[in-house]
Amino acid sequence: EQVLVLDPPTDLKFKGPFTGLLTAHLKLRNPSARKVCFKVKSTSPRRYCVRPNNGVIDPGCTVTVAATMQPSCCGPSKEVKHKFMVQTVFAPPDISDLEAVWREAHPGELMDSKLRCVFEPPTESDKLEDGLRLRKATHPDKPRPSSSTSLKPARSTPLPVVLLVIGAVFFGFFLGKFVL
Repeated sequence: EQVLVLDPPTDLKFKGPFTGLLTAHLKLRNPSARKVCFKVKSTSPRRYCVRPNNGVIDPGCTVTVAATMQPSCCGPSKEVKHKFMVQTVFAPPDISDLEAVWREAHPGELMDSKLRCVFEPPTESDKLEDGLRLRKATHPDKPRPSSSTSLKPARSTPLPVVLLVIGAVFFGFFLGKFVL
């Protein structure tokens, strides 16, 4: 049985829209009188970034783990069954190498809990807020024109000026050859 108290205990919820990074938080509380080593694993490690993904929790302390889902153009389908596993073991009194603790742990000492991922679709207000955020992010200090066509030409370095500079350099080079 798991020694840590997990909050949430069974599901990690990711609420759309799924076009940006989404983070779900998991609290791990150690109610025991001993230190506990933990690891958080995913069935889809390329899709999620988990920080911290391992560590030691002192007696009576809590650690918050952030599971960040990478952006997706369409969002996860209902058939996707991603899961996370929180694996724990009591820490030895002289813990110095966390990797050695996991290598030397006996299978009977390991405790684990599984959490499934739940993907909630965005509400209509979430979609509107996300659209406004995207619009503001594209031009934060410039107002957008009300029509789809703009009467002002785009400002950029004109090509004739660049060609004039290049021509002047070549002209100076060849003129210098003839003078010398």
